[in-house]
Amino acid sequence: MTRCGLLLLFLLWVSKAISQEVSLPVDLRQHNVGPYNASLFHPGFSLTATNEQSVALWSRWQWQNIDADPTTLFLNYSRKLKPNAAASIGFFQHNTGLYVNTGGVLNYAYAYEFNSKVRFGAGLNLFGFQQAFADERFVIDPLLQLPISDNGSDFIFQIAPGIFLQWSDLTIGLTSENLLDYNFSTRKRNSGPSDRIYTASVSYDLSFGSSATTMLRPLFYYKSVPGFENQFGIGAQFSTEKYWTQLGYNDFYGFAFGAGGRFFKKLSLGGVVETGTSSALRNTGTTFELVAMYQFGGRSVRKPSVTDKTETVAQEKIVHNKEKPENAEIEKTSEKAITKTTEIQSVDGDKETKSSVSEIEVERPDTIPKESDGRAFDAKQQQEKEALQQRSIEKERRKKRAIEAQKRLDSIQRIIENTPPVSTDETVAPPPRSYAEKGETEVPKPDTKKETVVQQGNEKYEEVLSEGELLPGFYLITNVFGTKTYYTAFMKKLKGAGLAPKSFVRSSNRYNYVYLKRFDTMSEAREARDSRFYGKYQDKTWIFRVVGR
Repeated sequence: MTRCGLLLLFLLWVSKAISQEVSLPVDLRQHNVGPYNASLFHPGFSLTATNEQSVALWSRWQWQNIDADPTTLFLNYSRKLKPNAAASIGFFQHNTGLYVNTGGVLNYAYAYEFNSKVRFGAGLNLFGFQQAFADERFVIDPLLQLPISDNGSDFIFQIAPGIFLQWSDLTIGLTSENLLDYNFSTRKRNSGPSDRIYTASVSYDLSFGSSATTMLRPLFYYKSVPGFENQFGIGAQFSTEKYWTQLGYNDFYGFAFGAGGRFFKKLSLGGVVETGTSSALRNTGTTFELVAMYQFGGRSVRKPSVTDKTETVAQEKIVHNKEKPENAEIEKTSEKAITKTTEIQSVDGDKETKSSVSEIEVERPDTIPKESDGRAFDAKQQQEKEALQQRSIEKERRKKRAIEAQKRLDSIQRIIENTPPVSTDETVAPPPRSYAEKGETEVPKPDTKKETVVQQGNEKYEEVLSEGELLPGFYLITNVFGTKTYYTAFMKKLKGAGLAPKSFVRSSNRYNYVYLKRFDTMSEAREARDSRFYGKYQDKTWIFRVVGR
């Protein structure tokens, strides 16, 4: 009786253990992937990342304790190549229940913009991995007809393409996790047509406040998994500069909640907890996910990278401080010369005087080139040194021309003092007022079309002959956007900071260029750039010039 009782208890325990065993789908189970490593969910979503380049880790423990071996591991380095292109390279390990796949993945995504609201993109994930049995104790039964290789260790190449369409803030995506594959060990396809995994998704971005990084992204997806019923899920991700949270529901895996923090604007740490709600998963345990990301380089390709103040700029400032009295005297003399010449023109309209006005305006030194302060230059700075020497020679020439112009003006002034005033209808016209008498400090603006710009070191600078209806001049650019959502949020942020940003759409690429101000000379634009827009804007800026026809 005792033996029969023990045998009955053992059979009941085995029956219960078998009834709790749940088959594991073979897909990557990446439905909870949040702000980082989105290329694993859809290969084209690497373009939606807000960071320019980063290293991110995502790990998922499926129905296990936190200290058990991870079911899925994905370590990825991603980089924005330009506003409409991104690439990444990563390492992954994935446990399908029967196999453990270990290898690498390459990603590339590109988007084409039809206009400021609509763009179409495509992405591609290339997987290459070694496939081995998850349990080495597994013994193959020769009478059991299963698609299993003899050695249980194969090298497989797999292609996962995806396409997406963005219409303003709406994004629609379609991807296949294993559309094409090849087993190099068996020299044939690794899966059949019925084994394809497809995912369709729809998301919408909602921006809040003046910050472009505060956003809510609802998501809906539908997924087909071979051997299982199709899955559908909904979720939402809320992201700010300080933290991110997410909620989700998958009809197979259950509910998920995740949260994470961002530290020092570089490091992000967070986690996700998922609990099954169906009767089949009620006793399987909790699923854990961990997320870590380190960001370096620029924050976004939409904002063109601008090199910080170079050694050349520092040298120019040192020389400028040393030569300030001399330069100030020359500039003062030139302004005085223009004022006097204007008076002559208004009194007698002499042709010779008009000619002098044009000549002096051209000769007026807008900026005094700076000499080198004697620092040693290495081989890479040789070109910069030659440019500085050339500018030093040009400086001496301008000094001489300024002195000659002053001599001519002194001679003209003596003529003016001996010339009687011109009268009309027996009414003596009052002598013309100079700018100093009017209390004005502004002098006639220089012709921006005639200025020759010598690029300094590695400074970011672009120049075009014309651009739509833009006036000639130098524009201090803060950011470039290809997506309306980020553009609108960024403009709100600047206006909320008390600035008055403006923008224009570049005809060559249809991107929105946001600028703080237009300047008439390169020296003014550089001063605004190097001073962080006079202390009002702390992020990087660069200069875009419209020469004018």
